[in-house]
Amino acid sequence: MALRFLGKQTQDGNSPTLWADGDDYVIQGFTVEADTLAEIGYVPDGELVIRVPKTLMKHLAEDAGGAHIA
Repeated sequence: MALRFLGKQTQDGNSPTLWADGDDYVIQGFTVEADTLAEIGYVPDGELVIRVPKTLMKHLAEDAGGAHIA
């Protein structure tokens, strides 16, 4: 299935971006700092923690037709 662009939030020349991919979302975001990762703890292989601006998340509600996303 092809990615479907939902939106981006440009900040200082960088652009965290959100796409829909079937039942999933693909997110491009910022690297999380070491002290934040230390607070999070163990991250399993194959998973990443990224940082995105809250304003980017408005596209999730728009994609879900305004439905609550848990």
